[in-house]
Amino acid sequence: MARRTYFVTGTDTEVGKSVVSAAILKKAADLSLRTVAMKPVASGCEQTPDGLKNEDALLLMEHMTEVLPYEQVNPIALQPAIAPHVAAKQAGRQLSAQRLVGLARGLMMKSADLMLIEGAGGWRVPLNERETYSRLPIELGIGVVMVVPLRLGCINHALLTAEAIRHDGLTVAGWVANRPDEAVMSCEEETLDYLKAHMGAPCLGVLPWMPKLDIARLASQLDIQPLVGKPHPVS
Repeated sequence: MARRTYFVTGTDTEVGKSVVSAAILKKAADLSLRTVAMKPVASGCEQTPDGLKNEDALLLMEHMTEVLPYEQVNPIALQPAIAPHVAAKQAGRQLSAQRLVGLARGLMMKSADLMLIEGAGGWRVPLNERETYSRLPIELGIGVVMVVPLRLGCINHALLTAEAIRHDGLTVAGWVANRPDEAVMSCEEETLDYLKAHMGAPCLGVLPWMPKLDIARLASQLDIQPLVGKPHPVS
């Protein structure tokens, strides 16, 4: 069974959740930890000879240590690149928190030191007319890793997201500041200082923008000890 499981959410969509998740997986592997990950629902999938595939899910597969079939990593693949509940409706499918919880619990039974579950968009993204994606980590009772993009408005979005997570009875286990754009935001240092002082959770790292993705380099910028505890000795 996975020793530690976390849900990865963002303050919005397109903030770098998959990149951050992959970097955490890589860092854990560098610490000789066994890892698994999943993206239960993925929209914006591409049709391949082997069915619909999502680039974010494939990125997770590339950097986790355990080998799993694609269907376990991304069990619900949707083609339209729109909000999951709308994409599911267009595909004639119904999303429910109960089903996602069952899928996640199945993967949590795998032997691993660390498991990540990547969400979609932000904390209150709808699954259907009654439920939001936040029901999944709530039902599982797991900690949350937040991804905060360094752009104008991020302080408000980050603090509101953290407040909502805690209001739902969960812990913000850590957060990662990510630079999703080439341009450096104005007053970035002051913004980081404020977030570090007011988030009430450890900053796991500040990731640079890079024109060509280098997960190993990003992983080197992370400190995931708050997530995994003391590192295992390297054999």
